[in-house]
Amino acid sequence: RDKQPMADQEAPVAAEEGASKGKVAKYQPSDFLKAVLGRPVIVKLNSGVSYRGILACLDGYMNIAMEQTEEYGIDGQLKAKYGDCFIRGNNVHYISTIKRR
Repeated sequence: RDKQPMADQEAPVAAEEGASKGKVAKYQPSDFLKAVLGRPVIVKLNSGVSYRGILACLDGYMNIAMEQTEEYGIDGQLKAKYGDCFIRGNNVHYISTIKRR
C-alpha cells in the first residue's frame, strides 16, 4: 500500500505564514474545502460518475452545490452540461481540485 499522509496528521506550516522553523500545524479536510470554494473542482461519486465545475458551497454533510457543471460518465465521456448542480453528500467519493494549465 502507498504511504500517503492522512488528513489528521501534522503537516509543516509555510514560512510565509509566520511560523518559526520546526513548528507544525494540523491540516484538516475542512481547511482544503474552504480553500477551494469558488474554484474549479472535480467531484467523483461512488457510482464512478464525475462532475467538473465551480464549487459554490457545501455543508457538514458534504452536500455540494456547483456552478458551470459538466457531467462525465464512467468512461470519461462528457454526458451533459448544467448551469447549477446539487449533489447529495452520501454519494460523494472524493473532491479534487482541477489542475491549472
